[in-house]
Amino acid sequence: MASKVPLVKLNNGQSIPILGLGTWGSPPGEVAQAVKDAIDIGYRHIDGAHVYQNEHEVGEGVNAKIKEGVVKREDLFITSKLWNTFHRPELVEGACRTTLKNLGLSYVDLYLIHWPMGYKEGDQLFPTDENGKTAYSDVDFVDTYKAMEKLVELGLAKSIGISNCNSKQVERILAIAKIKPVVNQIECHPYLAQTKLSPFCTSRGIVITAYSPLGSPNRPWAKPDDPQLMEDPKIVTIAKKYGKTSAQILIRYQIQRGHVVIPKSVNKSRIQSNFEVFDFELTEDDIKLITSFDCNGRLVPISSAAGHPYHPFENDEF
Repeated sequence: MASKVPLVKLNNGQSIPILGLGTWGSPPGEVAQAVKDAIDIGYRHIDGAHVYQNEHEVGEGVNAKIKEGVVKREDLFITSKLWNTFHRPELVEGACRTTLKNLGLSYVDLYLIHWPMGYKEGDQLFPTDENGKTAYSDVDFVDTYKAMEKLVELGLAKSIGISNCNSKQVERILAIAKIKPVVNQIECHPYLAQTKLSPFCTSRGIVITAYSPLGSPNRPWAKPDDPQLMEDPKIVTIAKKYGKTSAQILIRYQIQRGHVVIPKSVNKSRIQSNFEVFDFELTEDDIKLITSFDCNGRLVPISSAAGHPYHPFENDEF
C-alpha cells in the first residue's frame, strides 16, 4: 500500500516523508500498538531515540507490519538519535548498534546527534555529580559528528544529522563535515516559530524536522498555568474556519513551511486525525498570523544542563 505522504528530498538524494509519528514520552506498553496503527493508517516515518527507552517497542511494531506484508523495510523511514552519554567518538558505533539491536533492524534511515552537549559516559542516561547537577563530558560534538560519518560508511545509517543545534553549532559542523547533515531536528511551533534558524538551515541544504509541533501538552514539567497552544483562541478560530482540529492546523502549518513534522500520539483516533492534513491548505495570511504568535516560547529548554559549554540555548543566538 503506497502512502500518500509527500516526500522531502534530502541533500544526499534520499527522501524523508514530511509527516512522521513521534514516540518521545509515549507510555511504555503502548508504543508497539501505536506504531502498528500508524503504519496501517499510512505513516511511513517513525521518529525514535535511545533515550526514549522504547526502541524495542518501536521495533516490535515495525517488524510485525513487515512480517504481515503491510510494508517492506525499504518503504519505511526510521530515525533514531545518539544519546548525550555516547558522544565519545569510540562509543558512537556501539550506541548505534545497540539501537539497531533494540529495533531489530540492520540500518536506520537517519541517525542524529540528539543534543550538542555531551554527558559523562557510563550506565546512567542522566548522570549527576556529587551536587546533584548534570555531570558533563568534555567531548566536542564536532568530534562526535566525525564518528557519525563512519556509520554511513558502515551501512548502519543511510543518512546522518543533528538535533537541537543553534546556527553557530550548525556552522561548526558544516565546516568539518565530509558527509553533510541532512536534518536539524528542533523544537518548532507557533510560540517558537524558528523564523531565523529555519531559513538559515534551509539555505545550507539542511531540512528542518519540527518536534513538539502541538506545543508538547504532555511534557512532564508543564505548569498548570502554562499556555496550551491547542487551546489558543486564535488557533481554535482558524480550525473552525477549515472544519479541522487545532492539531491538524498546527501540523499543516509546519508542512506548508516545508518542515518535516512528527506529532506524537498513542491514541489511534488521534494518530488517524493527525494524518488527515493533506486535503486542505492554509492561506498565506493564516500562516502569517500563526507565525505572529512567536514569543521565543521554548517548551523543552533542557535547563538541567544549563552552563554546559555546548548548551544550544544559553545565549541569544538562534
